Amino acid sequence: MSEIRPFRIEIPQADVDDLRDRLRRTRWGSEIPGQGWSRGVPVDYLRQLATYWAEEFDWRKQEARLNDLAQFTTEIDGQTIHFAHVRSANPDAVPLLLLHDWPASFVVFAKVIEELSKDFHVVAADVPGVGLSGPLTSAGWTTSKIASAFVELMARLGYDRYGVQGQGGGAWDAVEMGRQAPEHVIGTHVNGYVTFPSGDPAEFEGLTEAEQERLARLQDFRDDKMGFNIIQSTRPQTLAYGLHDSPVGQLAWIVEKFKEWTDPTAELPEDAVDRDLLLANVSLYWFAGTAGSSANLYYENAHDPSAWGPKERSSVPMGVALAKHVDITVRRFAERDAPVTHWTELERGGNFLPLEQPALFIDDVRRFFASL
Repeated sequence: MSEIRPFRIEIPQADVDDLRDRLRRTRWGSEIPGQGWSRGVPVDYLRQLATYWAEEFDWRKQEARLNDLAQFTTEIDGQTIHFAHVRSANPDAVPLLLLHDWPASFVVFAKVIEELSKDFHVVAADVPGVGLSGPLTSAGWTTSKIASAFVELMARLGYDRYGVQGQGGGAWDAVEMGRQAPEHVIGTHVNGYVTFPSGDPAEFEGLTEAEQERLARLQDFRDDKMGFNIIQSTRPQTLAYGLHDSPVGQLAWIVEKFKEWTDPTAELPEDAVDRDLLLANVSLYWFAGTAGSSANLYYENAHDPSAWGPKERSSVPMGVALAKHVDITVRRFAERDAPVTHWTELERGGNFLPLEQPALFIDDVRRFFASL
């Protein structure tokens, strides 16, 4: 089925009422005093945010805000793919696909789509298994398969030559699209791009002090902050029961990453990103029931033999926007994946750059694709 179908977000009122009722009936646990965020999300903070979600957050307002964007669905490999598609009035506009990371959704691009559409035909997609592109209907949705599905999506939209922007896990999807379809992808712009050393000692020679700090950040992430990854890549189905049944559980699971992966100068997640858009993103996970299927994406890549082996270097130019105080991207490691022709180091922002620093994000995307 290659049909492109118009789509609007229309959550039944009964589901909205059920969410509020569940939030109000949360069975709160205790915590060891004085631990802050060191052991997870503090209960006092989560209570406050959950109360706002139940009593003050206006889902219908956010739903209308998202529905201002033209949205569509199509089916690829038996999976529903949801995306916003905003065509530019500029006759010379370049098609641009935007791909998010977990635990985000197409909501993460809500602040940038309109401005980007002055220069690009913007396609902002939900990754299979996430938000309105879920739940998953089959196993096997690895990075390679996701990239192949998005190559097919852009072809169905009639775009023969286009750019791709990806953040975090979406960056891996973007680079893989360049490997698979270099005749179609003109360039990939990434932020929050995770790079790893190959194991060759020569790679560490001559690293700058800043690059050594990023490697230390990667090691700290592996040692102290990989709990979510280990669980999602080994037991996603077991995790899903708690997150699918408890909106506070789903909220805590997501908001912890918005605390850890945003600009470290932000004391709380809502100091880094718009609180209502943060909750709109969590609400989409809840209403669509995609806690489990989004976790399954980690399982697929962890059990994909081709995911961690040597890969063919993409010939497609890559632009990197580096959040200096959060990201772990090392340029020479990124060069193994694709030719890096554009490199920007940002003093502000984190992994969720389109939400945190939309103006900086838009400017860097424009400059990279203009350079091509």
